[in-house]
Amino acid sequence: MGRKGERGHLKRKPAPKLWPIHRKEAVWTVVSKSGPHSRSGSLPLALIVRDMLGLAKTGKESKNIISQGKIMVDGKVRRDEHFLVGLMDVVSIVDAKKSYRVLPSKKGLILLPIESDEAVFKLYRIEDKTIVKGGKLQLDLHDGTCFLIGVDNSQVSQEDAYQTLDVLQLSVLERELLGHMKLTVGANAIVIGGKNMGKVGKVTTIERKPNQKRRDTIVTIEDKNGSQFQTILNFVFILGEKASSISVPEAA
Repeated sequence: MGRKGERGHLKRKPAPKLWPIHRKEAVWTVVSKSGPHSRSGSLPLALIVRDMLGLAKTGKESKNIISQGKIMVDGKVRRDEHFLVGLMDVVSIVDAKKSYRVLPSKKGLILLPIESDEAVFKLYRIEDKTIVKGGKLQLDLHDGTCFLIGVDNSQVSQEDAYQTLDVLQLSVLERELLGHMKLTVGANAIVIGGKNMGKVGKVTTIERKPNQKRRDTIVTIEDKNGSQFQTILNFVFILGEKASSISVPEAA
């Protein structure tokens, strides 16, 4: 008889490479389930509590902490230890009044401590867009959520103003639009994939070629030391049109 449902266990060796865990110190790790982010590009909440924040020593302890409502993700209490936390999510410890943002690094995903004034907003990359019933523009964001914008035909079409791979700055609780950052030359960006993952710099050139998928376009980025490197457009996440709107790791 075949197996039904998802697996309830996961070994450390085949776990996603972005997980900051030791592969040989134990056999098993936290299993991830379907959620707002892809499994390969996100972290189970129990792994964050136990392995990254050090709030628990065992999986059972981390489960108890999470079930008591002591951990918030993007302003909402999450009680499922398997809940997936991904890029740009804001993780808050209620009792300690500490907040962290999930960012990419050369070793995988990390938690960067942030101040309270920065924990009230989140950056979202536009992955797709469409006009829905009622004439509104629906923007599909990188964390699986959507954002609706009214289309104004009197001026520049909102459909043209918001392009895929642009970034929105939304408030965490009210989801109000605080800013819109375009993917253009001169913008500040962080690399979210490939061998240059985690590097931060200014976009200097975008090499557009005919008959090439836009996401495969080669982008040149210059870091704060003046060194240049290249990646593809799909790995670029805009942080600000001039300067970064969020804190980034010092080594980036």
